[in-house]
Amino acid sequence: MVVTGEAQLKAKPDIAVINLEVESLQVSSLDAKKDVDNRITSFLAGLSKFNIDEKNVSASSINTQPSYLYTESDKQQLEGYTANRSIKVTLTDIKRLNALLDFALSVKIDAIKSIELKSSAAKALKAQVNAMAVNDAKEKASSLAKAFGTKLGSIYSINSAANNSFNRYGENQAIDRIVVSGNRTQQFTSPGKYLQENIVFSASVSAVFDLELTDSTAP
Repeated sequence: MVVTGEAQLKAKPDIAVINLEVESLQVSSLDAKKDVDNRITSFLAGLSKFNIDEKNVSASSINTQPSYLYTESDKQQLEGYTANRSIKVTLTDIKRLNALLDFALSVKIDAIKSIELKSSAAKALKAQVNAMAVNDAKEKASSLAKAFGTKLGSIYSINSAANNSFNRYGENQAIDRIVVSGNRTQQFTSPGKYLQENIVFSASVSAVFDLELTDSTAP
């Protein structure tokens, strides 16, 4: 007999992984680099008040390139040079997420590219939901065996297993995105809504059980 056991667990996130970007357009490549470096330095200098140490910060190497625009006569014209860097920050105190975002914008971080909310208990929760899926398979198999007047035997094989996690905001399945353009900040949903999500851990397992005939079913 083949049965599939399924289970889900919900957890509140307590860790936020924030991806940021800094970009500058200046007359020279050196000026653009210096501007980006100065803003990154200001940001990094303030992270200690959020209890974020170096192991929870990664910053990409800087990239510079010429920037061109086209005139009315469709001729290419050098506008200047751009420099950009990406920064990833892991915040272990999620209650301070809004404060961290405000601080990033205050030191002229150009874009908050994404916010990924996680659970520090993810490993344990995945193991727990797996065990729940196995128990669900056993209960289904036992119930079906009883319904058919047979007895559940030993497990013959486990055919497949899947373990996934995803974020859920009710009907909204996407993380809010904040985009900064110049001195204007656009936030496409109400402030703080990304804190209300749940992380859903799900698991499924397909198993094959032997069946044993009872006295009433024996020929």
